[in-house]
Amino acid sequence: MYGKLYLCATPIGNLEDITYRVLRILKEADVIAAEDTRHSIKLMNHFDIRTPMTSYHEFNKYDKADTLIGMLKEGKTIALITDAGTPGISDPGEVLVEKCFEEGIEVSSVPGPAACITALTMSGLSTRRFAFEAFLPREKKERRRILEELKNETRTIIIYEAPHHLRETLSELREALGNRRVTLCRELTKKHEEAHRVTLDELVSRFEAEDPLGECVLVIEGRPYREIIKEKEQEWLELSVDEHMNYYIQQGINRKEAMKKVAKDRGVSKRDIYQHLIREE
Repeated sequence: MYGKLYLCATPIGNLEDITYRVLRILKEADVIAAEDTRHSIKLMNHFDIRTPMTSYHEFNKYDKADTLIGMLKEGKTIALITDAGTPGISDPGEVLVEKCFEEGIEVSSVPGPAACITALTMSGLSTRRFAFEAFLPREKKERRRILEELKNETRTIIIYEAPHHLRETLSELREALGNRRVTLCRELTKKHEEAHRVTLDELVSRFEAEDPLGECVLVIEGRPYREIIKEKEQEWLELSVDEHMNYYIQQGINRKEAMKKVAKDRGVSKRDIYQHLIREE
């Protein structure tokens, strides 16, 4: 019988946020795979957990995953934890989970804190639809590509950032997205927790005057649909009606359906398009 992998969410700040179930599994597991054992030992000591720990982090996530898979195949139970929050969210745990599925090993997630959801719910911005970007890539070409994609993202955007990169990231976000509303969340669940909703302009100015402190979550307003529609309408209006019709007809769309699409694109009635085409004939 194979063992089982448990993804155990641990506190992102306040130790009282840990669940009874997580505590039980951490105590009953054969081994705890921790992102940083030196960090996690504080949590273990606080709750008197004596389960052996082993490190599993970004720099050994492939080789060590194979080792952990071997242990699971021997029937051992493994509890995976990250430094803070839910394993697998912007975390090497996703590699181990994928390998478990490939090998037919059962995986269970034991819910609890996650910084992205905590920040989103207290942001004062729309929570119905959101795009989680975690940390933007450091490689410049990939970073530019992601920022370009985010320009027309209509969902609320969630980004993580370390304090020593915050100024640079805020400046790039302001340039790429314009002056959007944003909520800066810092020190979540801790004594000096902050959720400050302003604009990107205001945040850029703030951190020109003060040094950023603490791990940050940026929750950014998505681009309004009306702006995208207006921009698209403007692009269509730069074409003549005949050019616009030909755009669809060349795709194999019949004339009647093309008129419907052109009317919708230009924000007018199908009758207006029909009358225009009649006059042109």
